Amino acid sequence: MEEKKTILDVKHLRVDFTTDQGTVQAVRDVSFSVKEGEILGIVGESGSGKSVTMYSVMGLLAQNGSINEGEIVFDGESIARKDFPDNRSYEKKMREIRGNTMAMIFQDPMTFLNPVLTIGKQIRETLLNHNPKMTKKEANERAIELMRQVGIPAPEKRINQYPFEFSGGMRQRIVIAIALANKPKLIIADEPTTALDVTIQAQVLELIQEMSRQTGAAVIMITHDLGIVAETCDRVAVMYAGKIIEYGTSDDIFYDPKHPYTWALLTSMPDLDTKEKLEAIPGTPPNLIYPPVGDAFAERNKYAMEIDFEEQPPLFKVSDTHYAATWLLHPNAPKVKPPKIILDRIKRMKKLGRE
Repeated sequence: MEEKKTILDVKHLRVDFTTDQGTVQAVRDVSFSVKEGEILGIVGESGSGKSVTMYSVMGLLAQNGSINEGEIVFDGESIARKDFPDNRSYEKKMREIRGNTMAMIFQDPMTFLNPVLTIGKQIRETLLNHNPKMTKKEANERAIELMRQVGIPAPEKRINQYPFEFSGGMRQRIVIAIALANKPKLIIADEPTTALDVTIQAQVLELIQEMSRQTGAAVIMITHDLGIVAETCDRVAVMYAGKIIEYGTSDDIFYDPKHPYTWALLTSMPDLDTKEKLEAIPGTPPNLIYPPVGDAFAERNKYAMEIDFEEQPPLFKVSDTHYAATWLLHPNAPKVKPPKIILDRIKRMKKLGRE
């Protein structure tokens, strides 16, 4: 079987923000990759660095943000700022990529869509910006085709309507249509279902999966919802305090989690069969102006050992697909099992899988 091509490869990324209080180390030594046709989930609490990592990839950092270390290789070509002679050449390259071979689905379609322009105008704009030889008629036909592809009924009529005339789920479908307009190789979905009810969430997630299967596009799904990750993602990166602390396939993360933070996320996730009281994660994430010298989760971790406060753990290899940054995986560490609520849930999931 032919190995799939790596679309995005990020290595040792570090992103800082300069503020009046000091320098915020928002992303610290983050590495990951995603292949064509694959869906990678990046999960973690708010403020863990998920969105900042993706804005770095797309060249959309705020003015006070900077990439100070690391490599970003997209479709075999470096797009890290340091590899360009000046800002002008970097911005020119990123404008060629954004909305074309790399696209983003934002979480709130009402802030993404322009309320005074018709839906058709906004889809055509994306097409015409990146296809100078395309006529307006061709762009209009392609826009109607895209609307039909994402499940908008009567697209010939609705193409002339405005965003306020669409429901929340329909608006998100339009945002997906705009992202798909130029057949991108990579789609970054930044919490694409946050503003939607559960039924519409399921439809949008199914649509993203279907589009990935049809086009072969790689997808990075940013979310804090582990249910979405379990439903849609092939591989998962768990982020905390600007670092990836566990990385593996969906089966690795849900059936064999190793990091206490991953345990904490799973024990706080409700399901229909869990009878025990769900556990909240105590405390708050650390201040990344002054990041801790050891494991960033140590202060909130009831399994923390003395070394967790003194030294950052490396990514220990669990298997060829599974890595976790916790001292509990050190050969000399005490053997600690995940909480009972997780073990019971894994047992139920395995039983359902056999049935």
